[in-house]
Amino acid sequence: MAEYLSPGVYVEEFDSGGKPMEGVSTSTAGFIGLAERGPAEGVPQLVTNFADFKRKFGGYLSENEYGEYRFLAYAVEHFFVNGGSRCYISRVAPSDAKPARAVAPATESVLRLRAKNPGLWGNNMSIVVTPSSKAKTQILEELETADGKQYSVKNSAGFNEGDVVVYKDMTNVVYNRVVKSQDNILVFEKEFEVDVVDKNLLPTKVISTCEFNLEVKYDDIVEFYENLSFNVAIPNYIEKKTAKSDLIVAEYIGTAKKTEAVAPFDEIAGLEPEKAFCVIALKGGSNGSVANISAADFIGTDKGAGKRTGIQAFLDNDNVSIMAVPGVVDPNVQLMLVAHCENLASRFAVLDMPRDAKKMDDIIAHREIVDSNYAAMYHPWLEVFDPLDKKNMAIPPSGSVIGIYARSDNSRGVHKAPANETVRACVGLDCQFNKGEQDILNPKGVNLIRSFPGQGIRVWGARTASSDGSWKYINVRRLFIFIEESIKANTNWAVFEPNDEVLWVRVKRTIDVFLTGLWRSGALAGSAPSEAFFVDCGRNTMSQDDIDNGRLVCVIGVAPVKPAEFVIFRISQKTGDSV
Repeated sequence: MAEYLSPGVYVEEFDSGGKPMEGVSTSTAGFIGLAERGPAEGVPQLVTNFADFKRKFGGYLSENEYGEYRFLAYAVEHFFVNGGSRCYISRVAPSDAKPARAVAPATESVLRLRAKNPGLWGNNMSIVVTPSSKAKTQILEELETADGKQYSVKNSAGFNEGDVVVYKDMTNVVYNRVVKSQDNILVFEKEFEVDVVDKNLLPTKVISTCEFNLEVKYDDIVEFYENLSFNVAIPNYIEKKTAKSDLIVAEYIGTAKKTEAVAPFDEIAGLEPEKAFCVIALKGGSNGSVANISAADFIGTDKGAGKRTGIQAFLDNDNVSIMAVPGVVDPNVQLMLVAHCENLASRFAVLDMPRDAKKMDDIIAHREIVDSNYAAMYHPWLEVFDPLDKKNMAIPPSGSVIGIYARSDNSRGVHKAPANETVRACVGLDCQFNKGEQDILNPKGVNLIRSFPGQGIRVWGARTASSDGSWKYINVRRLFIFIEESIKANTNWAVFEPNDEVLWVRVKRTIDVFLTGLWRSGALAGSAPSEAFFVDCGRNTMSQDDIDNGRLVCVIGVAPVKPAEFVIFRISQKTGDSV
């Protein structure tokens, strides 16, 4: 409470009503799979269009080299084609994939360079090193002090302790190292032993710091690092400057202190320090063998924050709400993806069927490995154009389906079942199913994609892979995820507030307003808000023990709308004299 110590008029602000709530995103996707390049460990990378994906992860993968694991790029492309706008990618690489490494110009090289991540792509990288200098000045006076000789310079800015410098005049070139730099006074590691003083307006004797530039090229991606140094104490230290590179990892392996000061470029160039530039080649990059790929690579390992791989990498991501491992139908991978979504209770898994599962028994056998309302299965695979081989090919439907989820969410809302929607850029189906076959598969929770004359190719199912009838529809599960996550994200303000009637009323009012908005948008059933939901928070939802232990308990019930899966018209014959 404010203090009132002197007479006057005081104006105070206070919160008395509910807080506005904003719904969370439901259409951000997460994909796991093999790619040409990109990080194979750590936080999944955001891409916002397919061109962005190609810049970060490369293009399409060939069937000859990658076989059944080639579908990530196609799935991401068709996710965007079908209406998706944001997705995160976790790249998987074979265990024997290797990053390309630098072939040193000479044995004296002190710089270790390698490609940022594994893959053959690194062998096509070009690295050019050129000498440079970040600072230049002239020496105005030599000062004799008790601690030795010091040098008064025109401007000491850019000269840092530990920097290698070079003095040049018409006849001499002398290298030295800065020991101290302060107030236009420099102290060097050793004396120059030549006359270095030059007070002329246009000096012929100057000292310069010794750095180098690094230009890294791959395809149309260029990274340029200016005035790099081997001086670990300054911001221009090579490992600091290149830490965020998308292409290379640089490591200085020389000793910080040497008996003789040598320009960094000369150390890199080795036996040919006099040339104007140095080209470093990278070799030894390998994509690895898909024969070494196993379920464990997609499941990933948890080596701590920032070092997770595969599915586990998405533990570091709070934005994703729909996930897939395109084309990977190994039951171990699919069950782990479903478990991941169930454990977080904020994500939904879209699963592919094996492409060769075309008999009812095979489809049902694969469907029955999963029983979860946090997952849905789709079949068959889709025929699309392959820009790599310039012909049609079959791809798993998960990428296109997730794009349709996003499209339906954005145009109608998460409460609308993502079905009876056309599949864009799809020219056919790998296998055609008829109504009789769907009569068998639909109740089992297999969502078929079918072709209808004059209506194109459409998703014709909206069921989860659950045996629980309460959660058999995809839109019901995803609506509850949306409501739960929105409430969780927008009620942090209540934490540590006094747990009394005032807080209970504010929490109830906040959620009431949010759910009323959902009801008005058609997400909840009922002709009035009282029929669509209830929110209860007070003495009848929490005991004194709850209050004493800091628990605020709010009970919420909602009536979700269910899709009109079966539209039935009952028609009778009407005679002319009937009433």
